[in-house]
Amino acid sequence: MIEQPKFKFYFLHPKFWLTWLGVLILYTVSWLPYRVQLAMGRGLGLLFKKLMPRRVNIARTNLKLCFPDYSDEKIESLVTENMKNTGIAYFEVGMAWWWPDWRIRRKLHIHGEENLRKAQEDGSGVLLLLFHFLSLEVHARLHGFVEPAVGLYRPHNNAVMEFLQTRGRARSNKYMIQRKDVKGMLKALSQGDIAGYLPDQDYGRRRTEFVKFFEVPDASTTTGTMLFANAPNCKVLVSRCVRRKDGTGYDLYYEPELQNFPSGDDKADARYVNTLVEEAVKKAPEQYLWVHRRFKTRPDADMPSYYQ
Repeated sequence: MIEQPKFKFYFLHPKFWLTWLGVLILYTVSWLPYRVQLAMGRGLGLLFKKLMPRRVNIARTNLKLCFPDYSDEKIESLVTENMKNTGIAYFEVGMAWWWPDWRIRRKLHIHGEENLRKAQEDGSGVLLLLFHFLSLEVHARLHGFVEPAVGLYRPHNNAVMEFLQTRGRARSNKYMIQRKDVKGMLKALSQGDIAGYLPDQDYGRRRTEFVKFFEVPDASTTTGTMLFANAPNCKVLVSRCVRRKDGTGYDLYYEPELQNFPSGDDKADARYVNTLVEEAVKKAPEQYLWVHRRFKTRPDADMPSYYQ
């Protein structure tokens, strides 16, 4: 468990001045009208596309692997839209961390809250499966208005950013747990908490099954999902948050509780989790985090990389 961090005078060291400058710019922009920030984000995303060719190529490769039937024109159009949404995500960090409750609540549109409440009726803990959509920071903040939760996270190497992200992500939630703190996550679930977990990235070879994801037959898929889902009195639900294309806010969804999960067959369960991710991604593919090397770990270390 990570307690709410406190400010330290060490954060004013000159080596953090550039960090503070970036934070100040982002904080200032966060007070602009929402639609202005969306427009700025799209413009920033197009700039990213020009200045970050490696990341753009990763996104393009992922899309080609997942949607081999798409034409080159459709892939390139998706890449462009994805980079625009990536730019918007940068400004959404400021919204999620610093907007007052009254402002961000106006952007919240909830669907399926009854599924979450039903899962909580007997006091069970809820493992909430979240996926890496670009509005993930906003997702965490908005979910806290429905029910404060705990979440796993990776500590930042920059002490100032660690301070800011921990405070920002816990603003409307309970607390954060470092991603390697398995006992802390299990304890939260055993106490009846809602705990968010992201099972849709390549975490390497540890606790992994190589199963199909979209059209890639051997995607490294974590079995951590099943480890936490096996906690006593734990219910498992999918939640996703999608930015509305008309600029009116975010749709926050809670799907019905997963039945007969986990089954005891890690490979089958890992594949099932991937199908859940696929279903969510297909609803808004331009808003998914395609710049992550989702297929970097191959079943055999000697196999060629998809990203050469």
